[in-house]
Amino acid sequence: MSVLPDELWRRVFEIGGFSYKDLCCVSITCKRFRRLSDEDHLWSHLLSSDFPLVASHPSSSSVSSKSLYKLRFERDRDKKIAAHQRALLRKESQIIEHLRKLRDIESRLAQETHKMQGTLVDLSNFHQVRQASLALNVWQPEIIRGRQKQIVEQCVVSTESRLHALEMELRLCKQQISGLEKAYKDEKHRLGLAEEELQSMRYHPLRDHRPLSSGDAQCTSKSKKLKRCMDKKTPVWNPSKTT
Repeated sequence: MSVLPDELWRRVFEIGGFSYKDLCCVSITCKRFRRLSDEDHLWSHLLSSDFPLVASHPSSSSVSSKSLYKLRFERDRDKKIAAHQRALLRKESQIIEHLRKLRDIESRLAQETHKMQGTLVDLSNFHQVRQASLALNVWQPEIIRGRQKQIVEQCVVSTESRLHALEMELRLCKQQISGLEKAYKDEKHRLGLAEEELQSMRYHPLRDHRPLSSGDAQCTSKSKKLKRCMDKKTPVWNPSKTT
């Protein structure tokens, strides 16, 4: 390397398409490369390609291109860190919102379950009373039977209407519970996806994170299942059998 002149190494650095990381790595190899990699025209080219707005700034002539690149790089790094922190806060707030919705669904589910149990008790008591009244009509005297019929006719709500109302209320409670259970399952799934995204954001802070859609989640689950099936079908090589 010492035989080659500086002009040739400058040309190598120019046409090599080195990034700022490459120039920094080259600069720590030897004193000669450190001096050549610090030349202004290399960093001016990087500055114009990576940060064209800064390179065209009128005040950039008074400062070296490497210093301007360093300032711009640090500014962008701080912006990325701040944007990442905001994304983390948004994702954490989404998780908190999912947890709040889950608690609300659990509360409504408990209320509907309690209401359905009360309706079942009322319906069971109503059937028992109805069976008892039918049994009494068999042997009770005509006077008592007529008096009972008179009392029943004076009621505002008939027995059939009351029975129909209880059955409708029971059916409605079951539908509400079924819908709440489905909503709870979907919200639990969204919470799991949000927690996975949050872990990925914390592990890879500079990656461009996008929320997973339902199709992406299904494709991911299908690929995992296919991989498990392939692992099960792949035979394990045993050297003792070959011998």
